[in-house]
Amino acid sequence: MAIFRTDPLSGLKIDSQTDHLVRWNVIAALATFAVGGLLGLLVVLTRWPSVHLLPLDYYYRFLTLHGIDALLAWIIFFEVALVHFTSAALLGTRSYVPWLGWIAFALMLIGGALINVIVLMGRADVMFTSYVPLKADPIYYLGVILFAVGALLGFIIFFINVALSKRDGGYKRTLPLGSFGMLAASIIAVLTLLHGAAIMIPTLLWSMGIIGDIDPAAYRLVFWGLGHSSQQINVSAMVAVWYMTSYFVLGGKPLNEKLSRTAFVLYILFINIASEHHLLVDPALSNWHKVVNTSYMMHLAVLASMIHAFAVPASMEVALRKQGHTRGLFEWLKKAPWGNPAFSAIAISILLFGFLGGITGVIFGTEQFNIIRHNTIAITGHFHGTVVAGTTVAFMGFTYLIVNYVFRRELIWKGFASVQPYIYGVGIALLSIGMMSAGSFGVPRRHYDITFSGAPFSFSFDPSIDLFLSMMGVGGVLAVTGGALYIALSFGSIIWGKKIPG
Repeated sequence: MAIFRTDPLSGLKIDSQTDHLVRWNVIAALATFAVGGLLGLLVVLTRWPSVHLLPLDYYYRFLTLHGIDALLAWIIFFEVALVHFTSAALLGTRSYVPWLGWIAFALMLIGGALINVIVLMGRADVMFTSYVPLKADPIYYLGVILFAVGALLGFIIFFINVALSKRDGGYKRTLPLGSFGMLAASIIAVLTLLHGAAIMIPTLLWSMGIIGDIDPAAYRLVFWGLGHSSQQINVSAMVAVWYMTSYFVLGGKPLNEKLSRTAFVLYILFINIASEHHLLVDPALSNWHKVVNTSYMMHLAVLASMIHAFAVPASMEVALRKQGHTRGLFEWLKKAPWGNPAFSAIAISILLFGFLGGITGVIFGTEQFNIIRHNTIAITGHFHGTVVAGTTVAFMGFTYLIVNYVFRRELIWKGFASVQPYIYGVGIALLSIGMMSAGSFGVPRRHYDITFSGAPFSFSFDPSIDLFLSMMGVGGVLAVTGGALYIALSFGSIIWGKKIPG
């Protein structure tokens, strides 16, 4: 029989199994974020020409693991925590299959551990994409498969909980908006992770010598159904966190909830198609195929993001005006709780995602522009503007609410907590803008050393290039400082924070 408690801060009814599943997935997310962030610092200090820290082999090794831990593991662990939170706690019902949740968690943990060990041993220097004919140790592919299967089971739990909760009266007509957003994320996740299984299983067999060659073009096409579509899970989960944080902190509700739900449906129908922007310079696909993808289908997903970009700030404005902040056009904005790290993180996430991620994504996703930008560091700047400046910052803010609601702890070092999102946000903005600016001068992505030629007009002697790569380096150091503060605040609050009664 489920044992429930009522959280005194949020009013949520949370059962013990959901409580533990959310906690351990968040702890695993924080641990992988710490590792991924440290590796990211080493990588950015190597790309910064005046520092150029790592030797060649360690650069590619750490770049590989930074992509896995920071781009996949940290975010998916956190999203599985959101699955349990939105499919049980937010509905006031129990976790119906907690045993499956623990199996999913164990598989993700084992898979992630295998990947980290094998990469650090130097047996999988294949970078995030692991394009064939680059070949890693079979255990690397096994780790990816185990992690993906665990994540798939985690997202399937959402559908089980929601279906049985409906039977037991957890909700009537439709899901709360936060749960609806995670429904969209879970649907996209199932499609995404099936792509991963479809390509990683034969690649495992190829690495073991059981099957012959794998066609590189086929690998690239199916891989990006995993690699980029996983970021579409992130977009839906990020927007769900925007809505939930607006409600929990301000009591904000969208003016037209049906429109917000329609935008999530547009994500489900069209956002996965945007994964092909990685293939626009690929000769294996026809021009007609590429033009339809980038000029028509992708813009329907962009429309959804534009709807959310107006709906969430509008919900905040209405909530603050209801609190009495009605003088002039912008008193509500001035009186917003900017010292609350949950709120400020969401505001920063919306702003940076819109300008650094969304707008640049539309630009870089067009075939004509993609041809001259795709293999430059500008693309790296773009996805740091989406996955980091958008999703990671939003998840940071929601972590502080989970520490209160689920771990039942007050935040330590509240003064540091109030400035942490700003430190991290400014750092990521500098990093992303520096990368995109350097990319506009032709600086390549994934390249260990761009000063190797020693020619009079090589990159090392171009003041514009040095300026932008130095901006990237300074931003990276500042972002890692903010990230380390986030880890210290989160773990410190979980362990030493004053316990909230109830």
